[in-house]
Amino acid sequence: MSELEKQQTAPEEKAASRRDFIKLAGALAGAAGVTKLFMGNTNARASSGGEDGTGHKWGMLIDINLCIGCQYCTFSCEAINNLADDMRYCVVTTETTQSGEEFFLSRPCMHCDEAPCVHVCPVGATYKRSDGIVAMDYDRCIGCRYCQVACPYDARVFNWREPIALSPQSPDFGYQEVPNRPRGVVEKCTFCSHRIDAGLERALVPGVDPQATPACVVACPTTARIFGDMNDPESPISVALSQAETTLRLREELSTEPRVIYIPPDAHSDNRFQGS
Repeated sequence: MSELEKQQTAPEEKAASRRDFIKLAGALAGAAGVTKLFMGNTNARASSGGEDGTGHKWGMLIDINLCIGCQYCTFSCEAINNLADDMRYCVVTTETTQSGEEFFLSRPCMHCDEAPCVHVCPVGATYKRSDGIVAMDYDRCIGCRYCQVACPYDARVFNWREPIALSPQSPDFGYQEVPNRPRGVVEKCTFCSHRIDAGLERALVPGVDPQATPACVVACPTTARIFGDMNDPESPISVALSQAETTLRLREELSTEPRVIYIPPDAHSDNRFQGS
């Protein structure tokens, strides 16, 4: 039996190594065949993400008016993920309104309901969890960077080097909480899913209990970030959304349905935040 036939008879098998994938891709006629071969397990992991009102539906609200640009969110993320300064999952930039007033825009992964990165991944390394978190299987990732190109929010970084020993932001902003990723994979914000999962097992409430809440939310000194279950009307994010006069999501025209929502800068009618 040829190598190609062996692969085709075991579609549910764990993702092939990089070397095997290169051999296989050469035997197949285009990326479509590769996608079909590797998507078996991915479909089982994907779901509506709580859109039917059952289960958890995690989301984040960022109040731009409260953000002071301190980058504590970025630094805490670097510390717990053991990242170098050039491997930032959360980026804070200085932007301007149409009238020229400056504000800070904090941008993690949007955890889109219709995530382009999930759709383009040829090996199912990027997938959507049942709670809507867009996650990574680093054992599957082949480093093709399709997801990085497809993301309209520039929310992914490629790991060019071997893991560092210690993040420069540790211990000031926390200690490493997740395993190092190998060289040659694309990395991203996970909403600190390891904290969420462990917290739920201990009956903690993400968005309320710090141990079960994303590090960037906990580290924010001005409470500009609010996290919680959007299917729970009593959660911090649901309460905050019900009280907000205006909210927006970045690049809504793309229909990616982001789970990160913003309260725009206070402004006069001629001073609108563009969200792009």
